[in-house]
Amino acid sequence: MAIGKIYQKKKNRFPADAMFSQKALMALIFPLMIEQLLNSLMGTADTMMVSNVSPAAISAASLVDSINSLVLMVFSAMAVGGTVICSQYLGRRDEKKANESARQVLLATLAISLGITVFCVGLRTPLLRLIFGSVEEAVMADSLVYFFYTGLSYPFIALYSTAAAIYRSEGNSRLPMTVSVISNVLNIIGNALLIFGFRMGIAGAAIATLGSRVFSAVVMLAFLRRPGRKVVVRDCRAIRPNFAMIGTILAIAVPNGIENGMFQFGKLAIQSTLSTLGTTALAAQAMTQALEYVSSTAALGIGLALVTVVGQCIGAGRMEEAEFYIKKLTGYAEIVVLISGVTLGIAVKGITTLAGMEAESAELCGRLIWLICFVKCFTWAVAVIPAYGMRAAGDVRFAMIVSTCSMWLCRVSLSIFLVKVVGMGIVAMWIGMFCDWTIRAVIFLFRFQSGKWKSKQVLND
Repeated sequence: MAIGKIYQKKKNRFPADAMFSQKALMALIFPLMIEQLLNSLMGTADTMMVSNVSPAAISAASLVDSINSLVLMVFSAMAVGGTVICSQYLGRRDEKKANESARQVLLATLAISLGITVFCVGLRTPLLRLIFGSVEEAVMADSLVYFFYTGLSYPFIALYSTAAAIYRSEGNSRLPMTVSVISNVLNIIGNALLIFGFRMGIAGAAIATLGSRVFSAVVMLAFLRRPGRKVVVRDCRAIRPNFAMIGTILAIAVPNGIENGMFQFGKLAIQSTLSTLGTTALAAQAMTQALEYVSSTAALGIGLALVTVVGQCIGAGRMEEAEFYIKKLTGYAEIVVLISGVTLGIAVKGITTLAGMEAESAELCGRLIWLICFVKCFTWAVAVIPAYGMRAAGDVRFAMIVSTCSMWLCRVSLSIFLVKVVGMGIVAMWIGMFCDWTIRAVIFLFRFQSGKWKSKQVLND
């Protein structure tokens, strides 16, 4: 029902003077979908290679990555802020301001990432002991090594994310996709060489990650220097802070970063509760969560594309066209979710068999996947995709408040209640997720139809 309202076929034709033709949309969307999907699959391969080092190594990588995920969300939020500001200026055809905003978001990102690196690397021992003080000494030793090298990589992944976002604000997602794919392949090759060739263990895995991120940042920054594009960033040493523009960028980035951070904290709270359910349930949950994420990545690429599209439309003052694209790309995401769900449902039995899961865990995982994919087809696209467009229009605080409250009420509180009080087991977590998707879908649908998101203003000059 929600999909039918937000994606009206009678309005599905492109305006004669549309800012993005069907061809331009596909050229933006497909590379983003491929990049998100391949990043997810490469991350799985990376984890499998680290798991061959030792139980302590995979435990250390998992623990440290829970911190890394929070940090990377900060950089992701900065990248979204940069995309929104640059794309709106490009929509205005103000390339001078678009260039200045690109320079400022790079400067702010570099400063923030360096500060985080100094803090995390310099205080890694007390920080890890404070968070994971009860772990075995072998795990703690590997965690310290892994955190040192991955912490050094923060400025590079931050600069890559921001430079890629600047490219996407122009409508060019092919280059970031290409660089990302090559970087992931280099990471896998580096893992194989350093872990299995030089027998460097967890340090080899971390150094391979650091090297691939240095490569990504250097290549993207080099391409940003090339003339002949709308946004060119050169003479980086001459950049001086423009605090008004940095404030505008942070006005988008901070609420988005808080929202992402709350989701990560909520995930940790749920994992703590589920840890009491036994190994069979935990094994099923781990595989189910990984597969559910993979099934969402392609559609999330559509959401990232929507930030650029709506940003340029808002910058050009074409509000009705922005609304049109939100409807259209939400429909695209719904189709992708449907295809992904059916494919995953068919493949899940083979995947659990190849993974060597025990029969009981594999059976539980299979049942959960079919249930999840069924519910996603009715709720997920409207719960997630329109919010990208509304954030691009400047409606970031509303999206943050709704998403955060819904997540804590449903994903966390309801899930914990159903596990601890009702005794529903692992399915309780997914019931909480389904309620979260449904509530967000309804609220974002009403917000979208009310048109209040159009009244927000990002650029003040």
